[in-house]
Amino acid sequence: MRLLILGALMFALPSLTAAQTTGLFSMESRQDGRAWEAVGRLELAGKAFCTGSLIAPDLVLTAAHCLFDDSGTALKPEDIQFLAGWRNGRAAAYRRVRRAVAHPNYRIGSGPSPDRVYYDIALIELQHPVRNTTIIPFVTEDRPPAGESVGVVSYAHNRSEAPSMQDTCEVLSDQSDLLVLSCSVDFGSSGSPVFAFAADGPRIVSVVSSKAKSGDVPVSLGAPLEGQIDDIKVLLTEGAGFEEGSAFRPFQAKDGVRKDTGAKFVRPTDADADPLKP
Repeated sequence: MRLLILGALMFALPSLTAAQTTGLFSMESRQDGRAWEAVGRLELAGKAFCTGSLIAPDLVLTAAHCLFDDSGTALKPEDIQFLAGWRNGRAAAYRRVRRAVAHPNYRIGSGPSPDRVYYDIALIELQHPVRNTTIIPFVTEDRPPAGESVGVVSYAHNRSEAPSMQDTCEVLSDQSDLLVLSCSVDFGSSGSPVFAFAADGPRIVSVVSSKAKSGDVPVSLGAPLEGQIDDIKVLLTEGAGFEEGSAFRPFQAKDGVRKDTGAKFVRPTDADADPLKP
């Protein structure tokens, strides 16, 4: 299977010599991954995959660029499938997709830039909710500060058959338009949830968008969530993600006209810029 490639940025971080930590743990057994089955693989037209995570029984959070093919054309909902807790050929739940909506300010054709990372957020509405006592959607939260420890659960090209956990990375820089992370990501990790850990459980604080480099040292870039998810939810409420004329789009009546038809649902980054500086 061809893998969806993360966008790559190059940064000059002269003070950073060994930022990216290791410690990836492959959750091969169901017992290992039991608490993380709301993270799954997104199959994309049988040609690529990304990582996504449930934030509601019928909503998957992922990266916006996962919704487009190599030519920049948006994938059709029928070309996307969510495999919750995918592990060694089996999933805890299989779901088809009703619609998929990227952040309205995301531009697939733009070059690598902080703005592109910032808006690299999408929501996928499933055809049927995942209602399973072992698959619990995650809560989302605003970005963590620089220096805070975070973790990532992801699939990638060399670990595509089981999710891997890395809970030993950190936020290297908290900027207005992106988070610079020491977390290990690779092709297929696009859309992976970045977690902050608290006494009441893990919370998603970012989504993996891209990988970058400081000399020979790899880092990862995450999209902040504050306001982004709400922006997309507004579009979902307005019927985004359905074709014009679709029976799933809401009936648009003129003011004062009763709706008797029934319910229908519808910055270029300078190659020499230092991401650890504001």
